[in-house]
Formats: sequence, structure tokens, C-alpha cells
Amino acid sequence: MKVMQRNLVVGLRHALFGCVVLGSSGVAFAQQAAPARDASDPATTLDTITVTAQSREQELQDVPIALQVLNDQIISDVTAEDMGDLDSFVPGLQINSVQPTQPSIALRGISTDDFGIGTDPAVGVFIDGVYTGRSGGILLPLTDVERIEVLKGPQGTLFGRNTAAGAVSIITKRPSNETEAAVKLRLGNEGKQYVEAMANIPVGERSALRLNGMFNTSDGWLDDGATGQDLGGDNVWATRAAWQVGLGDNTTALLSWDHESLDQQGRPTTGIVPLPPSPGTPVAPADPTTYLDPRDIGTFNDTVDNAEWRTFDGVTLIIDHAFGWGTLTSTTAWRQFDSLNRVEEDGTNRPNLYLSSTNSESNENKYQEFKFSGSAGRLDWLAGVSYYEEEASQTSEVDTTSTAVDTAVANLGLAPTPDGTLFGYFSQVLAANGIPLTLLDHRWNESFHNTLKTKAFAGFGDVIWHVNDKLNVTVGLRYTRDEKDFSWFNDLRSAPTLDATLDVLDAAGFFALAGVPREFFVFDLAFIDPPAMMNKGITNRASDSWSDWSPRFVVDYHFTDGLMGFASLAKGYKAGGFNALQIGSEFDNEDNEDVWNAEIGIKHALPEARLAYNLSLYHYRYDNRQSIRLDNTTAIPRFVVDTGDVEATGVDFDLRWQVSDAFGMDFNAAWIDAKYKDYSVVTGAGTLDLDGEPTGEPSWSAAIGGHYTWQLGETGDLRLALRHAYRGACRANAYNLGSGDCADFPAFSTGESQNRTDVKLGWTSAGGHWSWAVYGNNVFDEQYVTQLNVYGREAFGTVGAVVSEPRTYGMEVSLKF
Repeated sequence: MKVMQRNLVVGLRHALFGCVVLGSSGVAFAQQAAPARDASDPATTLDTITVTAQSREQELQDVPIALQVLNDQIISDVTAEDMGDLDSFVPGLQINSVQPTQPSIALRGISTDDFGIGTDPAVGVFIDGVYTGRSGGILLPLTDVERIEVLKGPQGTLFGRNTAAGAVSIITKRPSNETEAAVKLRLGNEGKQYVEAMANIPVGERSALRLNGMFNTSDGWLDDGATGQDLGGDNVWATRAAWQVGLGDNTTALLSWDHESLDQQGRPTTGIVPLPPSPGTPVAPADPTTYLDPRDIGTFNDTVDNAEWRTFDGVTLIIDHAFGWGTLTSTTAWRQFDSLNRVEEDGTNRPNLYLSSTNSESNENKYQEFKFSGSAGRLDWLAGVSYYEEEASQTSEVDTTSTAVDTAVANLGLAPTPDGTLFGYFSQVLAANGIPLTLLDHRWNESFHNTLKTKAFAGFGDVIWHVNDKLNVTVGLRYTRDEKDFSWFNDLRSAPTLDATLDVLDAAGFFALAGVPREFFVFDLAFIDPPAMMNKGITNRASDSWSDWSPRFVVDYHFTDGLMGFASLAKGYKAGGFNALQIGSEFDNEDNEDVWNAEIGIKHALPEARLAYNLSLYHYRYDNRQSIRLDNTTAIPRFVVDTGDVEATGVDFDLRWQVSDAFGMDFNAAWIDAKYKDYSVVTGAGTLDLDGEPTGEPSWSAAIGGHYTWQLGETGDLRLALRHAYRGACRANAYNLGSGDCADFPAFSTGESQNRTDVKLGWTSAGGHWSWAVYGNNVFDEQYVTQLNVYGREAFGTVGAVVSEPRTYGMEVSLKF
């Protein structure tokens, strides 16, 4: 605890020192800049932040929810390109965005640890109120975003899809009746080139068109140690078109189209196991005490057709109609994407250790929501129904070669030959007999195919009763029904050139002479659990349904105009699902995944002090927590279904302070104590009882930031923004220590505390038409080992590591007119 506190203090000291000398950035969280005022007016006010978290426009300080808002100013301050660049500044939120097509999101320690299409995410991501679906299509470029609202805790009565852990609501900018255009050019180290353009064009008295385009490339900050090739760069472009039109006095329609094309290399991995001289192989399983620090050694990747790509299209139609008694909002949306992610697993360029994996997905979903809202006397009410339909297919592949398979066969002791190899030994036999054929160097592929059809129906409502001028009571209820049809198909291993060679040898009578059958050379290495082996080449199907009633109760009391206290109890729900990589494996349909969250808090605005702060204390019970876990304690790792109970107690705090016209600051912090309540892990070595042990979630996370603006009169304005984020070290338990997710090794640690500091200095002309800026992200060049890839640890003796990005810097030039 003392070490954690010391790291937090030291990390924040850098940022606080800069804030004291140069200013800080609380206004970065405001929805819009403070209005201009006469210089002689000494008053300085804290900007009002308007949010739609409860499907109603409200001031942030009046919303009885733990809520953090990120506006376009903070997105600009940290040069964020997607949500993965912002999570550090939202304590309690963690987004692993190393692979854009396979991200993971956790909020208050709750997440879904599964990239398969068989399960739903615990954190709902919404763009303009539209549920974005599962992981492959949720991490998109931040194109023309007005603000991002992060709602912590279950929010099922407010959104059309379930949000067991919370919701990330992204609101884009709507077309306006003013003609405007803007272009931004960003150039940075490692070949960074980023161009963004926008045009807003009124096409009638009540109609406007808004067009956006973005192009983003970089070389990547890693080079292959053997070839010098750039690794891990960016290559993505996106466009957005939105048309808003008034249809009569009471109706407005917004039609938008989003397109993204991502085509870059897959995430690089650095091998951390010492290698003997080629063609020697490391000891298997790999010895953790010999791991090398990936930040100090070269990276060698040899994956054939290494790539990560995605094409995404989305169309949304939102119609708002005002009746005398309220408002009807109809949201109709269609989303479709195709993606592929092929990455290095062994972290070497040795042919006899070659191992890569591929995940490809095709997804199409449709969403319809009708939401009614209005007021009647002392009641503000909201009622809605929604329908969600999804069709998805996914293929998970393991790619290797017969040469590398020989390494695994020898390490696992599966070949009764003098040298322990299979293909190598018989290739030597062929060569000794003058037969010009070899069983080595043939491509080898194993694949698992899944399909999913989902239908989800929901009805939800929320009523705020204004008992008097100070007291409000909110009651909400949601009913959900989810239906899923799922299939598994474990294909036979594919090695066409090897099989052709075996056919020639079989026809020549080689196997009869050698005394081994041809079938001895045809087997699977990756998907070999009993259900997979018994169902090779057979399609298996399963269907199931889940339903749930989820209530929400809130009481808030306004002690004064600026001080509100609230207490809430809400239930979150997530439907069960299927393990994509284990045939017939699904979550129990009798016990849904439930989160009961109890919370009390205060929201306090002090206008005279130009300060506002919020504090909330929560406790949740997370029953039947569903996850898909990679069990790497066996010779061949396998994905297994995991369920258990978790409970946590935590505190969220945020503060904004507008110190003066020029100087403002904000501070956010979160503390959580998350522990397993009832959880046992079955491994190849036995059963681990983790009851009462921490889940791994760090206790502390915090962010501080600020800005200072020098007004230079006719010369323009100069603005300095500084932000620092801290995330504490993971809390180890008996399982994640063994898996390497939260462990100290002689050369490095995984899950250690992390610090990040960003700075940006920009000038804007007096008319606001021109601006330039220089920026630095992670300016102290802190790098961390964020992930170990252990798929080949037992069979190949290889382990790869993923390292966080180093310092980046560059300049921006913008033009607005």
C-alpha cells in the first residue's frame, strides 16, 4: 500500500507542479467553451455541462449517477484517435486497444474476457444512442465527436440494450444551420500523418449536411530486428456524412452514414525466451525465471501475411417528433463489418518455432428503438421498446508448419523415434534412400468455425417524481429477452502440400516398408479437447434463451441550489452465451449474470468558489460472472467456461475548479476493493480456491489535468494543456500469479503501476481561423509490459510480450472558416 501511495504521489507531483506554474485543464470537460465576456467583468464562472445520460437534457450536477464527461476539447488535448487513448483519464475505465478488432473494455472491474462471438460485452458502447454490438466493431475512430459520457454502474432502464457494468455513450456533432469548414493536419514522430476535414453546409431553412473525413497513418515504433521492417503502424481512414432536416414544425430527422477502412499490420510481439543457436529450440515449458525484458531486446516477427484489417459501415436514422404530451424518438440502425486479425504468437523468426493465430469475423446487426418521453405535473417519464437482431460468423485459426509441429511433438514426447521428432526423422529416412521428398516446411492450419444468430427484445421505463422542490424519487424497470442460435464446426487440420506428399509416398509403398501407417502423420495439435476430437468435421448446434427483470431505484435530495445527495439501487443483467472454442459448452441458462449495485453520493457546486465536486460510494454484488478463460496449465492451452461470484466496494471522486479566466483544473480518482466471493479455478494442476482473494483489479486510479490560456489581444491566444494519469498495480491472486497476468519476474513485472503525462501547447489566431500546436504524449517515455502471449509456452517453449507505446510527439496545423 505504501509503495502504491508513493507511486501515486510521485506521478501526480509532476502534473501538479506543472499546474501550479503553468495552469491546468478542468474546462476540458465542459461541453463548450465559456462564453466571451467583457474584460472589465471580474466574475469567472464554471461552465455548465449538459448531458443526456438519462435520455433527457440535464445539467451534469443534477444527474444522480456516477458520470464522467469527456468533450471535444480533451479529445484534442491528448490527440486521442479512439477510446483507447482516453481510458487513462477516466479512473475505473480500462480499454485494451492494442488490437482494434479485438479490444476489451472493463469498468469498475467488470468485463467480459472473451473475443468470441458467443458472449455479450458487460460494458455497453453506444454511438448516438445506438448499441454498437460486440468487440469487433466497437473501437472506431473518434470522428466529429461532441462529447463522451461514461456512466458507471448498471443503466439498463435508460438504454435499449443491457449495460451490466456501465455504458460509454458517444455523442457526435449534428449538422447546424451555419456554414463552416475545418481541416487539421497532424505530423509526428514515427512517420505519423493524420488529416481530418469537416464541412457543414446548410441546404435549406431547416436542413443541413455535415461531412467528415479522416486519414491516419504511421510507421510504427518497432522495427524487425532481422529485416528492419516497420512493425505495428497505423493505416486507417474513415468518413461520416450526416443530414438533418426539419419535417414540419414538430419533426426532425437525422440520417447518418459511417464508414471505416482499417488495413494495417497485426500487433507485434517480442519473444522473451532466450534462444540457443539455430536450429536449437528453447526448453519447454518455458522457464519464467529466464524471461528477458522485452523493452531491452530486439523484436523478430515472421508471420506470413501478418495483417489486421476491418471494413465497417453503419447507417442510422433518428426521427424526433413532438406531441402535445411528449416526444417520440425513433432510432433505426444497421451495422455491418468484416474483420481479420493475424498475429505473431511465438515472437521469433525461427522456422522450427513458427506459430501464429488468426481471428476473422463477419457481423451484421439491426437495431430499432422507440422511446417516448415527457412531463406531466410533477412527473418526468421515459418509456421505450427496442429490438436487436444480429448475425455473425467467426473463424479462429492456428497457423504453423510441419517443421514447427515437429518441435511440439518432440517437446511433448509424442513420437517414438530415436531423435523424438516425426516429420524430421522420416525426412532423413527419405533422404538416406535417395527419395527427393520431405515432410518438413509444409504449411499447417487448424480452424474452428462459429455462427451466431441473436434476437433481443426489451421494454424499459423510467419515471422521476418531483415530490417537492428538493426531493426526487426515480423508479425504473426493464424487461429483456435474449434468444441465441449458435453453431460449432471444428474442421480437420489442413496441410495440402504435406498431404500430397504423403499420398505419393503411400502410393509408392513407403509406409508399408517403414512399418508405420499413413494416418500416423495426420493429427491435430491445437483443438484437441475431447469434444473437439469427437466432432471433427461435424457441425454442432445449440439454441437457448434468457430473460430478466431489472429494476432501478433512485432518491435524490437538493439540500441547497448547489448541493445534492443521492442514493440508488440498480440491477444489471447480461444474457448467457456459448464458448466459441469448446463444442457444446455454454453458460447455465438458469442463472443469468446479475449485478446489483448500491450507491450513495453527493454532487456539490460552489458558484462563488467556481468549483464543483462529486463523490460516490458504491458496493456491488456480481453473481454468476461469466468469462471464457484460456487455461494454459495444460500442454496445449484451451479456452474453458468460467463462472463465479464477485463483490466490490469502491469510491469515485471528481472535481472541477475554474480558478480564473485563464486557469482551470480538474481531478478524478477511483478506489475499489474487488474480491472473489465464490470462485474456484480448475487447472491441469488441480483446483484453486480463490474465495476472498482479489480479482486482480488495481485499488487506485487517478487523473489530473488543467489548462492555462494567455490572451494576446490581436495576436490571438496561447493555450497550454497538461494531463497526467495514474493506474495502480494489479492485485495478485493465486491464479493470475501463475498465469503471468500479475506477476514479478526477475527482468520485469506485469500489471505494475502505470503513469502517463500528456502536454499540448497551441496558438489560435484572434479570429479563431488559424491555429497551430505542438504536443507530446507519454512525455516521460514510460513503457510497460501489458500482455504475455503464452499460447506456445508448453509445447514450443516460446512466450511473447506486448509492450505499451513509448513517447510520441508532433505538431498540428488547423484552419477553420
